[in-house]
Amino acid sequence: MSTILHVSFVIVVVVSSCNGETKTQWQEKAQAELKAALKVVPNLNVAKNAILFIGDGMGLPSVTAGRILKAQETNRRGQQPLFSFEQFPSLGLSKTYNNDRQTSGSASTGTAYLTGVKANYGTVGVSPAVKRKDCAASKTEEGKLSSIHKWSLKEGKSVGFVTTARVTHASPAAGYANSADRNWEGTTEVPTGCKDIAAQLFDNVDFSVIMGGGRRYILMDNQTDPETNSKHSKQRTDGRDLIKEWKEKNMKAGKKAEYVYNKGQFDAVNTATTDSLLGLFAPSHMSYDLERDKTDAGEPSLAEMTRKAIQILKKNDKGFFLFVEGARIDHGHHNNSAKRALYDVLSLDDAVAAAVTETDEKDTLIVVSADHSHVFGIAGYPSRENDIFGLVDIVPEDEKPFDKMPYTTLFYGNGPGLARTNLTEVDTADINFQQPSMIQMTDDTHGAEDVAIYARGPMSHLFNGVHEENYIAHVIGYASCVGANKDHCSHTTSSSNRLVFSYPLVFYLALFLVK
Repeated sequence: MSTILHVSFVIVVVVSSCNGETKTQWQEKAQAELKAALKVVPNLNVAKNAILFIGDGMGLPSVTAGRILKAQETNRRGQQPLFSFEQFPSLGLSKTYNNDRQTSGSASTGTAYLTGVKANYGTVGVSPAVKRKDCAASKTEEGKLSSIHKWSLKEGKSVGFVTTARVTHASPAAGYANSADRNWEGTTEVPTGCKDIAAQLFDNVDFSVIMGGGRRYILMDNQTDPETNSKHSKQRTDGRDLIKEWKEKNMKAGKKAEYVYNKGQFDAVNTATTDSLLGLFAPSHMSYDLERDKTDAGEPSLAEMTRKAIQILKKNDKGFFLFVEGARIDHGHHNNSAKRALYDVLSLDDAVAAAVTETDEKDTLIVVSADHSHVFGIAGYPSRENDIFGLVDIVPEDEKPFDKMPYTTLFYGNGPGLARTNLTEVDTADINFQQPSMIQMTDDTHGAEDVAIYARGPMSHLFNGVHEENYIAHVIGYASCVGANKDHCSHTTSSSNRLVFSYPLVFYLALFLVK
């Protein structure tokens, strides 16, 4: 009996060593994390530059599943290496509900993190006083909101945004438009008496960089799309040539401006001599990164656009604010297409890494978050080596589903995916496979749980804890000395560019009096 027990023990140890780290390795990893955490000192510098990354729909399950995918893509199966933004020193949570709904949408969330005010569902850049579709209310002073873009411009900084959605879509629109409906993107949608979002893009904010998709709302109805060689049903009917106007405006200001619509033209842009860049790379949204045409006729990656945007913006000695959105994570989830969504999570991580390389932590605040989550989850008890898109590989007999059929690791609470079917012979890793959903719907819905905030750079420690989503805009404004709360900025010291706050002064004064 003792011999049998001894053999069993040896077998367990061997299996454990093969499938995971040893006891010593886990202890060493934890100690390394502890030492790194102990070295973190709050950065109290002024944020000359600020960059806000939003993974649209990138809830915590998307981050976890994306991390596993990254490990499998880089032959580190089971290791789960951190994303670039997961290595940032500050981490908090954002409460994403909006003014009138428990579960929010990209319009109201964009308004929160770009203007600092929570708004009603479906509205962009307007206050809670404006109900959806209330055109008249959106034009009042009470209804209109200002954004970080405008705060930054007022202080002489340059501003820009990059998105993989249409440039008139909900998230970027919240930073420049005041619209009672996110769908009023062009002249064919907006009611009489209100200005469409595309026109507001060029009229409301002087952007140095605009990149994304969405030519269909910007081209005139007598203009042919340069890539499709056709006209779109949603093209402008007001006679305004917005691209021509943009070029003329920049020329009058003495700026060299470039308009591009494919990767070849984009790659040819010299950032050293270009002051303003307008890139419209698709009639509607840009492609999922997994399906992106990488030739000259195709589209640049989110990382490439981010890098070029920073190179243009950082030429301003006063600094810049850049908004970057990985928009198609959200669209993949809406279609229960986890593979498309998660590869776009990887694309966002590449963009963040590019921003880290292009900037200095001493003077640049980088914030990464999501606007909301999705009803997307990771199920079962698969082995660490198991394909994230595969079927759960460890299902003991007493843990099998009642119908005895296999199930996928990834699933949705609702959406267009099949409810329950036998997947034994199905390639669940195929790009067109839709993960199962519990409730059949045209699209999956957003999720209401909190999302993470990752930050590094000046004042990034202010994000530690649980916060309302609109808090993000206020911290970025405070750190970069733009917006309403900047009394502290007049007390900066030129030698170190560190902010001098009232609370340290009080603290040291108290110590002096005690002595």
